[in-house]
Amino acid sequence: MIHPTTLDFLKKLKSNNNRDWFEKNRLRYDAAKADVETNVESIITSIRQFDPRITADITAKKCLFRIYRDVRFSKDKRPYKNNLGASINPGGKKAIAPGYYFHVEAGGAFLAGGIWQPPAPELAKIRQEIDYNFDEFNKIVTHKSFRKYFGSLDQDDKLVTCPKGYPKDHPAIDFLKLKSFVVVAELSDKEILSKQFSKTATAVFNAMLPLNKFLQRAID
Repeated sequence: MIHPTTLDFLKKLKSNNNRDWFEKNRLRYDAAKADVETNVESIITSIRQFDPRITADITAKKCLFRIYRDVRFSKDKRPYKNNLGASINPGGKKAIAPGYYFHVEAGGAFLAGGIWQPPAPELAKIRQEIDYNFDEFNKIVTHKSFRKYFGSLDQDDKLVTCPKGYPKDHPAIDFLKLKSFVVVAELSDKEILSKQFSKTATAVFNAMLPLNKFLQRAID
């Protein structure tokens, strides 16, 4: 479970996103980061039981993202993120591979998975795999556990027109238009503060496994 003080820190950071406040509250940040790291380590251990791609060298420290924002090319000059996040991926958090993501934010926590904006060669391979094996893919995204946690693949990142080489009446066209293959399960503050959180996270990430295996096979 996430400790209430972690959410409280992130909530106050959102209202006080400046270096002076952050430095005065650095010990609270350190405690929040350690809390999330402990939970991520537990999640990694659980995922490792059903996904052998998550090997022993993948640790929470390697999966956590920095809280500091890169503001060099942004009009938004706030120095810190309002969340703490971790990407549990074979090959590291920045690797091009389907994986698992944990996002901790007051009022906006979620678990996610899949592959976000793969480069053109990998994207073409995924579309081809869906084209060749749509029956298999469709069974994955219509399975009851998949629908229970995610509903469907996230539809925000997609082409307006059909991708080159695929007809507009292709039975999988709604999936072939996607530029990211991501699923998201939103969590309430109550859920991540619950003693049952580890069990919930394990169940959600396990429900992502068939999709991740399909995507991994496509890009291998």
